[in-house]
Formats: sequence, structure tokens, C-alpha cells
Amino acid sequence: MLRGKKAVIFDLDGTLIDSMWVWTEVDHKYLKKFQIQPPPGLHEAIEGMSFTEGARYFKETFGIADSIEEIMLEWNRMAFQVYVEEVPMKPGAYDFVKKIRKLGLKTAIATSNSTHLVETVLKVHGLLEDFDAIVTADDVPEGKPNPQIYLEAAARIQVPPENCLVFEDISMGILAGQRAGMTTCAVKDAFSDYQWEKKVEMADYHIENYNEVPVEENRQL
Repeated sequence: MLRGKKAVIFDLDGTLIDSMWVWTEVDHKYLKKFQIQPPPGLHEAIEGMSFTEGARYFKETFGIADSIEEIMLEWNRMAFQVYVEEVPMKPGAYDFVKKIRKLGLKTAIATSNSTHLVETVLKVHGLLEDFDAIVTADDVPEGKPNPQIYLEAAARIQVPPENCLVFEDISMGILAGQRAGMTTCAVKDAFSDYQWEKKVEMADYHIENYNEVPVEENRQL
């Protein structure tokens, strides 16, 4: 999996940290403030969207009077404490990041989350300094499955796309990595279990946790 790679790019939520459940709670609590019942298929409808795209979707779909900026600020406020106190790393993720850094691989985050929350949760888990770049979907015109976020991450760490390995937990993210010309690895996550067979079929590799990746055996400097 790592042979010939010079960089590893991670999605964040559901891939590096176990946090997808947070956003379901945030979305539902936010809508209930306006006496709106979350409709079936809401998660699938916003999958891959950037923070801004998601806020725009909520505003237009549910007729929210708040501005897009106000919606995003409220989401960040609601999620912040949970990210600090309750969101764990995915099994084996911390050690995996530390190992590939020791091997000299560059690392980046490419996520639909906000920069503030990304930096916060990485700092809590002692990994903020282990990433060469953090790119959010608000840094590019379109969210996943558009490949721009992964291409921007590769550009910032100065590694050709063909030398990048992407870890993703949702099909839209895997598709974005593929469209960027990168090798992809699907990560199992309880929140997207319904997509598992599809993700396995789409991606070049798949893992249930990072302990399955034999770093030293596969890596040739």
C-alpha cells in the first residue's frame, strides 16, 4: 500500500477520528431549534459537502433565517466541546501517523470540516505538528467528490498526485481521491456501514483499522 508513496492524505471525520455521530446530533439539534423534523436521507444529501455548502443547503432547504455565517458559527459552537472531550482517534490511527512520519512521508488533512475544529481535535490528540498541511473544502470551489481538495493538498505538500495515498471513509471521498489520480484506501466506519461493500469495490485497498497496515514491511525508502 505504501510502496512508492511520498505522502499520505487523510480525510478527518470517520477516517482519522471517530466523529461522524457528532454531526448527526448537531444537525438534528440545530433543526429542532426551529421546530423542524430532520427528514430521511439528510446525511446522504449533504455527504461530501463543504461546511459552507452544508450551511447553504440548510438555509435554502429548510428556510433558515440565519445567515450562512451564523449557521456555521452555531454548528462550530455546538460541536466544539464534544470534539475536545468525547471524540476519539480511530483504532491504530495515532501510531500509524507517528510511524509514517518517522519514515519521512509527508502528511496532510483534506476535510469538509472547519479549520478550527480540525486544529482543535488534532491538538487534543497530540498530532497537530505531525501534519504538513490542512486543507478544508472551503479552501477550494467545490467539495467532494470534486478532486480539487485533494489536488490542493498535494500541491501544498509538493507531492505529485500519483505518489499520494488517500484514506477515506465515504464513497464520495474515495471518488474524489480517484479523480485526483491518487491511490485510495477505504476505512471502515460504523456510521457508513451501509456503504462498506461499495467502498471496498471502489477503493484500491480497504482496512477496518490502521493496525492492519504493515508500515515497515511495505515501505521501501
